[in-house]
Amino acid sequence: MTAASTPLVDGMPASLVEARGIEYIPAGQRWGKPSRLFGLWAGSVWNVEFLVYGTFAVGIFGLSFAQAVPVIIVGNLFYVLTGLASLQGPAAGTTALTISRAAFGTRGNRPLALFNWLTQVGFETEGIALIVIVAEAMLAKGGVTAGALAKALLIVGAVAVQAVLPLIGHTAMLRFLRWLAYPFIVLFVVMAIITAGKVNLHAESHGAGWGSLMVFLALVISTGGLGWTENASDYSRYLPAGTDRKRIVAAVTLGAAIPSILLEVLGAALATAVPAAHAGGLTSVNGLASVFPGWFVWPYFVFAILQLFAINSMDLYSSGVTLQSLGVKLNRYYCVLVDSVVCGGLTAYAVFSLRFSQLLSDFVLFIIVWLAPWFAIYFIDYLLRGKRYDSRALFEQKQGTYFRRNGVHWPAIIAQAVGMAAAMAWLNAYSPWVSPLSSRLGGSDFSVFMGLIFGGGLYWLLARKGVRREAALLPPDG
Repeated sequence: MTAASTPLVDGMPASLVEARGIEYIPAGQRWGKPSRLFGLWAGSVWNVEFLVYGTFAVGIFGLSFAQAVPVIIVGNLFYVLTGLASLQGPAAGTTALTISRAAFGTRGNRPLALFNWLTQVGFETEGIALIVIVAEAMLAKGGVTAGALAKALLIVGAVAVQAVLPLIGHTAMLRFLRWLAYPFIVLFVVMAIITAGKVNLHAESHGAGWGSLMVFLALVISTGGLGWTENASDYSRYLPAGTDRKRIVAAVTLGAAIPSILLEVLGAALATAVPAAHAGGLTSVNGLASVFPGWFVWPYFVFAILQLFAINSMDLYSSGVTLQSLGVKLNRYYCVLVDSVVCGGLTAYAVFSLRFSQLLSDFVLFIIVWLAPWFAIYFIDYLLRGKRYDSRALFEQKQGTYFRRNGVHWPAIIAQAVGMAAAMAWLNAYSPWVSPLSSRLGGSDFSVFMGLIFGGGLYWLLARKGVRREAALLPPDG
């Protein structure tokens, strides 16, 4: 059956409401452009979270400003991974963790989909907890101390608001985030101007050792370019299959990397002068306000909350479609609601346990363990099969090209396991886990590179012949 072309207004669907979940998008309903992806990623990354990550360089890892800047720049160059992970969406016409079935098998992919679902819910929890923290600070500034009931109401309200855009769908998010980038850019410029005279870039500091440099680099990569790879195709799948690949990679990479670099550098600069900005780990979103004049604090808090809702919309949308790719028989709307409830419960635990900073710092570092080998396998599989997929077979649960032996593609499972073990072998997630290699090599962290190299390299060795044979059987228009 051939689908009718989607009615467009200003190059985007006339209707903002998206009924589709992970279902294949026919050619007649492909309307996206690479420039839209630039706006989407820029709008989500112009975010106070990345300002906070920048303060970590000085406040937590002990880097000097001169050390922090090159690490931030190099780490954010890894947004090219997000760009490369956006290429599969147009080729397959569906979401990332559905496309991942081609590499892992229709059943073998489920553990990876579960890892991704947990990752997205974790990032949602981080965002909602930060929103609650900022809202508490706003109440305190107005002379009101938030008790347990007030915190509970803030959590419920924040969870309800964050669900709005993901429930409406892809087009609404694309429009909203694209336009939201502009006031965020203005906010950044104002912050940079009013704090320029207060930072102390030339403070005497011996800086950190190479081990701390590498741990901070791992954090930048995992919260940036690597950390978005499992979401990328969820937003590029509406692009026509023939869209220029270089333009896709460039749009995504630049749209995300530019604001991330600027914000993290500003955060590192602020941390040289404002001890309160990093005193509470991730809660430093409030400490940062101490450097601003009184007239700017309220606009800062309001924009911080809007920004956190924006980035959480991306995570919640992706967690909903990931839940579907797990095999849950719910439409996308219900998946968003389920994820919202789970996120609310986890946020309550994080906020009321008073362990928010520790819980979230551990979470951010441990996602590297599964994500680095998964991305390497996902991308190498895409290359091995000639950048084409049997889209129908991606949805067949009991037969088809990607079902293989009982629904499992063992080369990918083995490569994933080895890649995860390799990442754990050189991971410094102090204090829960310091790997044998980290403890012997200055506390360093090469987990990202270990996962990428061992996971991707082993998959290429084990699967290259079989995957190429599969690809050769696919019709030219498959």
